[in-house]
Amino acid sequence: MRPTDLAREHGISTQAVRNYEHDGRLPPAARTPSGYRVYTEVHAAALRAYLALVPAFGHAAAGEVMRAVHGGRLDDALAVIDGGHERLLRDRGTLAAVREAVHHLAGEAAAAPERPSGPAVRTIGALARRLGVTPATLRDWEAAGILAPDRDPATGYRLYRAPDVRDAELAHLLRRGGYPLDRIATVVHRVRTAGGTDTLARALDDWGSRLTARGRAMLDAAALLGRYLDVLDGGAPPAGRTAP
Repeated sequence: MRPTDLAREHGISTQAVRNYEHDGRLPPAARTPSGYRVYTEVHAAALRAYLALVPAFGHAAAGEVMRAVHGGRLDDALAVIDGGHERLLRDRGTLAAVREAVHHLAGEAAAAPERPSGPAVRTIGALARRLGVTPATLRDWEAAGILAPDRDPATGYRLYRAPDVRDAELAHLLRRGGYPLDRIATVVHRVRTAGGTDTLARALDDWGSRLTARGRAMLDAAALLGRYLDVLDGGAPPAGRTAP
């Protein structure tokens, strides 16, 4: 098979196929005496697997999986995939929790209750650890108008109370959904005002659809990667071919 044969199936360029091989996303191709690459059904199966992994786990993780497979490090490849499933599950849990809370947000904003003190107060480091981000990220969100923590009058340190933690959780969820900071700031601001929850509900519905699409992509990727591994082991024909 030629590079054009692999590229045509997926509507990509022949240079992309060569780049994937160079980067280890495809196994090395044999060469003719004149130096032309020779691809096989093994490469076709590898390309199907890699391109299916991209929408499921992202370009970087997909490349990491394929390079691990080609380096004989299957457990490392599976660990990357496990991590992707773990993140998806965590995102689903966060989404469910925020959806449950959204019904109360408008009422909280309208009533403007006094901010609680005590154990609900968090430092910037504690909140960063809770979300799995850096303190610098929280400062960026504050600069964008997403967060507005109080300051300790004695030390000047930021203090994040229950409403701040809620806003940070929402920002983190929407950021993972690909929303820019200015749009997140608008959503959070409207959530703080009566009637703002419709905006958040639409954003959550959109993010839920993205999670569903990612889950479906993971199923497709698992099937094609499993088939590719079978091809490498000589235990199954590539897609579209039948065993002799």
